[in-house]
Amino acid sequence: MTATERTFAQIQDKLDRNEAVVLTAEEICNRIRAGECINFDDVDVVTAATRGIMSGTYVVLSFPVAEPGTFMRAGCVWLNDIPAYVGPCPNERIGVLDMIVYGTAHSRSDPDYGGGHLFRDLVEGKTIQVEVETIEGHNIKNEITLKEIPYARLFATRHAFKNYLAFVNPKTGAVPSIFHAVNFNGDLGEATFCGCGELNPIKNDPDLETIGIGTRVLINGAEGYVSGSGTRSTPDKPNFAGFADMHDMIPGYMGGFLTSAGPEIINTWAVPIPILNPGILDNITKLDSDLKLTIVDVNNRLPICDTTYGDVWDGADVTVAYQSGECMKCDVCEVEQACPMGAVTYRNNVTAVHDAKLCFNCGLCTTNCAGNAFSANLGTLHYNDGEIEKDIPVVIRQSDRARAVKAAGELKKMIISGDFEITEPVGHIVSASKIAEQIQKNK
Repeated sequence: MTATERTFAQIQDKLDRNEAVVLTAEEICNRIRAGECINFDDVDVVTAATRGIMSGTYVVLSFPVAEPGTFMRAGCVWLNDIPAYVGPCPNERIGVLDMIVYGTAHSRSDPDYGGGHLFRDLVEGKTIQVEVETIEGHNIKNEITLKEIPYARLFATRHAFKNYLAFVNPKTGAVPSIFHAVNFNGDLGEATFCGCGELNPIKNDPDLETIGIGTRVLINGAEGYVSGSGTRSTPDKPNFAGFADMHDMIPGYMGGFLTSAGPEIINTWAVPIPILNPGILDNITKLDSDLKLTIVDVNNRLPICDTTYGDVWDGADVTVAYQSGECMKCDVCEVEQACPMGAVTYRNNVTAVHDAKLCFNCGLCTTNCAGNAFSANLGTLHYNDGEIEKDIPVVIRQSDRARAVKAAGELKKMIISGDFEITEPVGHIVSASKIAEQIQKNK
């Protein structure tokens, strides 16, 4: 008789005996597309991942900045000119700073530098300039690297949405937005979107049967944990809160992303999904074309109509190709000007240089290059609001599927090698909306 349920312990036991089958979400979906039938007994664990703009991020840092007795307390602190919020511990007269830094914070001296850039610089081991304004009115300047910071932890307040959104501008005229790297053109002429579709962890476990409080995950390549639901989490669109130690993070999975409304922050999650029952597998085998993608008006964030992630990922190129021989050596390189990652550098009459390690694969370069040096099929949104029906070209995407695939693959290897153990949640996740409902009932 074939079993129809497994426990976490049974799956871990198979992993310990090197008998478990571990696949990535991409591998499963590609097999389904090829016509293969995947049964419950064919797989034990699936690794899912997502990489994208995740604004709900902050870090907590604690480190010495001066000798004990040098000052009473810090009043204001800046790291590479990014403001930090001192506390909650006052650390009176010990010369140690506790602080919180927002991932969406902006530099007071460089409008293109934000918290996401700072966090990546820290993880890359770069020297960070520290400036302290004490409550006595003194100014202290110092330098620090991540190795010299004993406590450096990144916290997610809203990460890894099950599904996110696509954006259009139905009005005439361009508007600045965090959902575009340049001003968002109007008249339904272009579209942007967020979300890795069928690779996304919560898409693969939408009922949160395997993911809960205490689930071990990878955040930016570092071992971390889910702490519950994130802010604005709803049953239809859940998201995670969590944390991980910055010392173990990988720079290529994080960073800053420059939008037309200022710097934003990038993060990457990789999550194991144990196949406890056939229902979980049913969700995992759903493809991009099965997943709703809501199109909203960027001016008011209100929904207009729905399409699917199949529009933007089926047949699309997940990476951007660069052919240096096609560079026209323009007087002004529009790609360099627009790139939200600073991944393209150019000097007059010299071929542009593309840094593939820094590139987010957003594709904006393909719509800004005067020649054909940059290329990628970004897909189109099928828009139908009942009055207007048209295919709108995607000009930039704010999720990096290529790195999500890589993160899921790395987690798979770690699970198989025994370097990463799956954990059973210590509690179920209750969404913020459910808590709000309960509060209303108790009034």
